[in-house]
Amino acid sequence: MKGLHSIAFILLIIGGLNWLLTGLITDWSLATYIGAGVAKIVYILVGLSAIVEVITHKAMCKKCDKGGMSMGS
Repeated sequence: MKGLHSIAFILLIIGGLNWLLTGLITDWSLATYIGAGVAKIVYILVGLSAIVEVITHKAMCKKCDKGGMSMGS
């Protein structure tokens, strides 16, 4: 489970940086550099990673485990 969390976290960083660059540079696109088909796969993996992180975050997060950043309390 830790490996899945690490992969999901890395993909979320990639997705966040992509959004930042897209927001700052309007004509920038990941698809321009890696191809539309590969970019679509990356986008899907980033989205799935977000779902994984939402579901598994509390169990994997040290701060949430100690009650420091838990939602709803």
